[in-house]
Formats: sequence, structure tokens, C-alpha cells
Amino acid sequence: MLEWLNANIAYWHWLVFGLCLAMAEIMLLSFVSLWFGLSAIIVGLLVWVYPVSFTLQLLIWIVLSIFIVFAWFKWVSPHFKNKTFSGMAREGMLGQTGTVIEYNSVHEGRGKLRFPAPILGNDEWQFICTDSIEVGSRVIVREFSGNTLIVSAK
Repeated sequence: MLEWLNANIAYWHWLVFGLCLAMAEIMLLSFVSLWFGLSAIIVGLLVWVYPVSFTLQLLIWIVLSIFIVFAWFKWVSPHFKNKTFSGMAREGMLGQTGTVIEYNSVHEGRGKLRFPAPILGNDEWQFICTDSIEVGSRVIVREFSGNTLIVSAK
């Protein structure tokens, strides 16, 4: 059986296998079969340049697949997570200046402020402030606490 595989598995079999795995990624949500396909394509190119036994081809494919998947999730993928819109709300809100429209100094310095233009879809926000402020005062956003802003006097 091994002799038959050595004689009949050509480089283009690996290329087709790799392309099929890469195309299967379109249907799958895992984002893993792409890397197995890339490994198969690399093995196909290596076999095209330097023919080796099927056992060695299979070993190269397994090792290369494990390395590429590990490298993707360890070094490459974490850099993409910081560029999503999930954390952009915080950066868009910090440093913004608003006007106090309601303030209750007795109840932990809570109140409501209004921005000149809507920010993140709303121009009025609940806030918490430990500084002494009054209605009409300008405040600057320092942090979030859930859906409540933590502000300080400007």
C-alpha cells in the first residue's frame, strides 16, 4: 500500500487537496481549515521541487499544519482583536466635554449631562462625579462604569 502511495501521489494532489481545504473555509466558521489547506499547498510545492516519499510528505503536512495553526492563534490573531470596533466606544467617549443638565449631589454625585452633538447615538448620558459641580457646569469624561460615565469638573 505504501509503495502505491509513493508511486501515485503527485504534487498536484496536494495542491488540489490544499485548495479544497481552503475553499471549505468559506462554509466553516472555525477559521482553521484554511491553515491546513495552506500547509497542503506548501507540501505540494515542496514535492514539486523535491520529490520525497509519501510518509515524509504526510509528516511535513502534519508538522506544518500544527505550526501554522499555533502561530496564527498565538502571534497573529491577537493583533487583529485590538483593531475591531468592540473597544472603540471607550476611546471615542474619553475626553469629551459635556454640560450638566441635572445633578443630585446627595445621591453619590449622580446626574445627567448633554453633549453638543450625539456621541455613540445619544446626546444625553448619566454620569457620576465626585467633584463639586452645578447644573450648567462643563465636565469632561474620564472613564466608564457600565453605561454610566465617570466625569470630573473641567
